[in-house]
Amino acid sequence: MKDNFDGFSIELFRDDEGDWVSLFEELPNVSAFGSSPEESLQELREAWEAMKESYRECHEPVPVAPSQRKYSGQFNVRIDRRVHRALAVEAAQVGISLNALVAQKLSLSVSDSPRYL
Repeated sequence: MKDNFDGFSIELFRDDEGDWVSLFEELPNVSAFGSSPEESLQELREAWEAMKESYRECHEPVPVAPSQRKYSGQFNVRIDRRVHRALAVEAAQVGISLNALVAQKLSLSVSDSPRYL
């Protein structure tokens, strides 16, 4: 099946007036409406193609879906020093590095939130 939306996630629902609305979950300002799900999705495809063309004409990069980006597995996070200390103590108590403890906690947090997987 061809990906008409370049890896972006689509939300499709009926609004209060009974129209079908489709939008990018990662770009909620891009949306379309239709009297059927198919019509709404077709309108969204057209809006997405027009948006990409506009970016190109302005010599700006077209947004890339998070699912299509490459990740290094590293990022920095600033936290309260008390939280840092508590995490360091917990890591020492269980005999693993602070990095391993935080990675485990983040993995558990993400797996508990299937919407973001």
